Amino acid sequence: MKLLPRPISPEAFAPFGEVIDRADAQHYAINDGTSERFHDLCTLDTLEAGGRPGFSIFRASPRRLPLKIDMLERHPLSSQAFFPLGKNDFLVVVAPPGDKIDPTQIRAFTLSQGQGVNFARGTWHFPLIALTGGDFVVIDRIAEDENCDIHPFTDEILVALE
Repeated sequence: MKLLPRPISPEAFAPFGEVIDRADAQHYAINDGTSERFHDLCTLDTLEAGGRPGFSIFRASPRRLPLKIDMLERHPLSSQAFFPLGKNDFLVVVAPPGDKIDPTQIRAFTLSQGQGVNFARGTWHFPLIALTGGDFVVIDRIAEDENCDIHPFTDEILVALE
C-alpha cells in the first residue's frame, strides 16, 4: 500500500485529534504590548488517567521518503502534541483510535510552517517524521505506568510524496 500525504486541515484531521495553528487562534497583546499570546491552541488530555502534563523537546533527525511504515503506536491514556520550533517540514501518518487498525483508514498529512498536531488519546500514529530534521516541542503525559502500545505491520506500507 502506498500513502500519499495531503495537506492537513482541521476537518480532515478531526478523527485523529487537533491541528495546532496560530493562523486560526485567538490572539492578543500581553505584557504591555511586548508579546502576543496565541491562546489555548489545543486540548491537552493527560489528567483523567493520572500523571501530569510534560513539556519536552525532541530533536528529530531528517527522514527520507519513501518511508516504510512498519508500525504505528498509540497513547491510550493521553493526548500527545507536536509543534516545530523552527521551519521544520514534517508529516504525520495516523489511523483512528480503536483496538484494531484497518489499513484502509490510515492517512498521511503534510503540515505547513507554523502548524503542529495534537493526537487525540488512543490515536494510532507513526513516530515523528521530520523531513528536514530539527527541534519539536512535545506535550504529553508523564507518569510511572506504561502509556504506549505498538502495532507492527507485516504488509508493506510506504509513504511517499508521489
